[in-house]
Amino acid sequence: MLSQSQKMANYYEVLRVAQDATGAEIKSAYRRLARKLHPDKNNGAEDTARRFAEIAEAYEILGNPKQRAEYDRRILDAQFRGNGHSVFTSTNKHANRWRQMVYERRYNDILNRMIAEERREAMAFQKVVYPLSAFLVSAVISTAARPNIFVSAEILGKIAIITLFTVGVIHLIGRLRDGFVRYTSYDDNIHDSILDDRDRKTPMRSRYAVAAMLLASIVGAFLIGWVLGIFITFPAELVPEAFGRALNPEFILYPPIITLFVDMMHSLVTRFERRPADVDNSGIFS
Repeated sequence: MLSQSQKMANYYEVLRVAQDATGAEIKSAYRRLARKLHPDKNNGAEDTARRFAEIAEAYEILGNPKQRAEYDRRILDAQFRGNGHSVFTSTNKHANRWRQMVYERRYNDILNRMIAEERREAMAFQKVVYPLSAFLVSAVISTAARPNIFVSAEILGKIAIITLFTVGVIHLIGRLRDGFVRYTSYDDNIHDSILDDRDRKTPMRSRYAVAAMLLASIVGAFLIGWVLGIFITFPAELVPEAFGRALNPEFILYPPIITLFVDMMHSLVTRFERRPADVDNSGIFS
């Protein structure tokens, strides 16, 4: 619960963002101000330390969709019920009902924004996890199957494979870059979040540590595929024109291509996925 002092503070002004700012905009504003006001960069000056504490407190609330919704609701209550002038005790029943409808509409907007923000966060996470998972799985399969498709293909087939490989690599790099920007941080004195990791669906990790784990995972996937390929020979037995018993360098070409198609299918499914039901705008109090 927010204290009385927190309720009256305008955290949007503290972070210099609009009240309808997205989570990404709030995070960007926090990091920009934190780098400028961090005590370690200002010789521990009291004024900047106090301002740094203010932006940290603001981000603790606005950086969490549920706490932000609760904070916005308290602002709304203060506007409509505060200062001893409750609009719901008006002697004019028509004015009372109109103001009640306005209050309900704004409260519904707060809830809808919280749901939309959580949905955006989930979708952003999926856009990183799905391609990465597809790449690791396809790396194992491609290495184990030991394809000879590129070697035996005609010139047009080779051009198509190289083109798809290039597009797949660019696509995968873009997805991973977005994930690094969103879910990792450099090892510096500026924290991307002062929130408890238990309250975050995707805790921030060191960018260098994540890069090392990612590289190890990719190498491990290819090694697992290589070991499996020693014992799994049925692809070469069933389709000897496309698969062999020896491991050719072309096995590297196919994981990015498979990842590209898997991610395209996921994007299509997501586009037609049913959106969460909207909050009933007719009034949640009626």
